[in-house]
Amino acid sequence: MASSMELNCWGGDWGLPSVHVECLVVMAYARFSGAPLKVNVIDNSWRVLRGHMPLLISDDSVISQPAKILDFLRKQKYNADYELSLKEGADTLAYIALLEEKLHPAVLHTFWVETDNYYSVTKPWFASRIPFPLSWYLPRKMSGEALNRILLTKGGPPFYSLTEVEGQIYRDAKECLNLLSNRLGTSPFYFGNTPTTLDAFVFGFLAPLYKVQFPKVQLQDHLKQLPNLCRFCDDILSCYFRTNLSGPSPAGQDTVDANLQKLTQLVNKESNLIEKMDDNLRKSPQHPPRKLTSLKLSTPGEGNSSQNRLSP
Repeated sequence: MASSMELNCWGGDWGLPSVHVECLVVMAYARFSGAPLKVNVIDNSWRVLRGHMPLLISDDSVISQPAKILDFLRKQKYNADYELSLKEGADTLAYIALLEEKLHPAVLHTFWVETDNYYSVTKPWFASRIPFPLSWYLPRKMSGEALNRILLTKGGPPFYSLTEVEGQIYRDAKECLNLLSNRLGTSPFYFGNTPTTLDAFVFGFLAPLYKVQFPKVQLQDHLKQLPNLCRFCDDILSCYFRTNLSGPSPAGQDTVDANLQKLTQLVNKESNLIEKMDDNLRKSPQHPPRKLTSLKLSTPGEGNSSQNRLSP
């Protein structure tokens, strides 16, 4: 097991631990799996020169890209998917591919290409966290890379103009949001009561769209019409990132949160074991069936006490 693991990532705002999609994916997965990452937030730091964020540093290893970072964490025995079946594992890969193909281009466009959003929100926010003189150059470079990525994946026939491409990527994104909403239904997470890799990816893509205050919000408006996806984001933020919502934590709070995550995972394992034992008891005439109280996350409209419920 790695002796230490540090994650360089973009910081947060608007109640988010990070406003960057890929950083959020890794941060959420680390919380779900209990991986003890030391998070180094890029804030006027020259660490931004070390590569694209997020960046995991462990001993002599430097790893970028969420998929590679998550694979590394699994090899260190921090696996949020250990209870998934082969079919659920295949579904995870399929939905992640859907997010990359259908939703990611629209997220990039919303942040980096849409003129009003870029000049009033995205560029000022990132520039304020990048040291001079990189603050003049790097946001423009990131914007150009986002546009090139969109055109590379969506700019072929029959969509030749940027306007046609924009129309198509937002249609695809809304269709993707509808599919994610239908798949989630009323469940707290995509595979029941325990968050997995898929939940980390969905949260990473949706939370910035949901929370960042943009002047042009057509995709955000569509997301807010899907209350189960909004509830999904709110519950993960309240259960796994509470210290980020209430400001800097007091000394020792990070240790308490890490212990709480491990306790939550233990409760989930015990709950699954009890459910299996209960199934066996139901088959015996000497033991009448009993109903277990299931752990669940908050639903819209519940009181403040709902935030005390933990149910990964």
